[in-house]
Amino acid sequence: MITEQGGHRPARVVLGVAGGIAAYKSVELLRLLTEAGVHVRVIPTESALQFIGAATFAALSGEPVTTTVWDDVEQVPHVRLGQQADLVVVAPATADLMARAVAGRADDLLTATLLTVRCPVVMAPAMHTEMWEHAATQANVATLRERGVLVVEPAEGRLTGVDTGKGRLPEPAAIADLVHALLWRADRCPDEAILDLTGRRVVVSAGGTREHLDPVRFLGNRSSGRQGWALARAAVARGAEVTVVAANVELPEPAGAKVVRVVSAEDLRAAVLEAAPGADAIVMAAAVADFRPAAGAATSKIKKTDAAPEPIGLVTNPDVLREVAASKTARQVVVGFAAETDDALASGAAKLARKGCDLIVINEVGTATGFEVEDNEVTILGADGSRVDVPRSSKIDIAHAVWDAVAVRLR
Repeated sequence: MITEQGGHRPARVVLGVAGGIAAYKSVELLRLLTEAGVHVRVIPTESALQFIGAATFAALSGEPVTTTVWDDVEQVPHVRLGQQADLVVVAPATADLMARAVAGRADDLLTATLLTVRCPVVMAPAMHTEMWEHAATQANVATLRERGVLVVEPAEGRLTGVDTGKGRLPEPAAIADLVHALLWRADRCPDEAILDLTGRRVVVSAGGTREHLDPVRFLGNRSSGRQGWALARAAVARGAEVTVVAANVELPEPAGAKVVRVVSAEDLRAAVLEAAPGADAIVMAAAVADFRPAAGAATSKIKKTDAAPEPIGLVTNPDVLREVAASKTARQVVVGFAAETDDALASGAAKLARKGCDLIVINEVGTATGFEVEDNEVTILGADGSRVDVPRSSKIDIAHAVWDAVAVRLR
C-alpha cells in the first residue's frame, strides 16, 4: 500500500487496455487488483471496446470508463489521472499503441494520459509473433525502454487461431504479481532508482531438483520455488532481462521472464552454464540435490518384497554454485543460498568462503521457515565482510533485499 500523510491509502493504478484479442485477460487482471485493495481506473482505447464493453470495466472498477478527453472536460482527466497515478499498466499493449506512445500521440485518453504521468509505466505487449519481431516494433520497444518504460517480454504459447509463438500476453495472475512488485518498489525508493537493473541480464535458479530412482520415485526436497519466483518478479520490476532455470516448480510463470524447465541437478547445471555467460548476476536460489543414484534410474518400478531392499548407492552431484563462481568474470555477481538446520550463520559463512561466491543468503529451515511458506527471515553475508539481516518478511521483500545487495556491487 502507498503511504500518505502518515497513514495508508489504496494504491492508484491506471489500467490501459489496447485493442487486441488479449483484452479479455484485462478483465481478470482488473478483478485481481481490485480484490487486493488497489484503486483501478480503466482507460481503454476505442478498439479495445470492440472486445470488452465499457460496462464490464466500470462494474468491476467502480469507476467511469471513457476513451476520450472530451468527457468530464472540467476535470481535465488526462492530466488529473496522470498526476494521481502511482502506476500505469497497459495490458495488452498492441503494436499500434506502442507506436503511438513512441510518437507522442495524444489522440485518445490513454495516449494523452501517458504523456502526463510521472509514475512508473509498465507495458505488457500482446500480438502475433511476426508483429512482435518486426523491426519497427522492436525499435519502438527499445525507445520506450530508453525512456524508462518497463516493457515486459511477451510469453510464448497459443495465439489466435492455430498459431503459436512469442507474443502471448502473460497470465493475469503473473501481471498482478508484477504490479504488486512495482508498487512495493515505488513505495520504498526514489523514482530514479526504481528501474536500477535496466539493461542488466540476470539468471535465477529456482525450485528443487529431483534425482529419479525409478519411473515413480525420486530423491528430492521441499523447495516450492516461491523464493526464486519472487527474485524473478523483483528483477523484472527493476528493469532486468531475466532467465529463470526452474526445477520442478508448479507456479504461474513470472511475467516478463524467460523460464527454462529442468528436472535433475545435471539438467540444472547445463541450463545455468548455458545462460550464465553474458549475465551480470547469477542467483542460485534452487535447492540442488547433493546426491544421485550411482547406477542411474531403474527402467521399471522397484517392487516391494518381503526381503529387505537392496541398498541404493549414491554419488555426489556436481557443485553448480562453486562451478559458476569459479568461472565468473570480474564484472559478474554470483549469489548463493544456504538452507541450514544447525548453527545456520556459521554454516552459511563457511559455505560463502568454500563456494567462492560474492553473496550468500542464509536461512534456517524448519517447519515454519524456509521451504513451502509465504515468508521467511534471512541473513545476507558478503565476501567483503558485509552483513544484512532481513527480519521476518514476505519473499518479495527478501528478493528486493537480495537485489539491493547485488545492485550495489554491479555499480
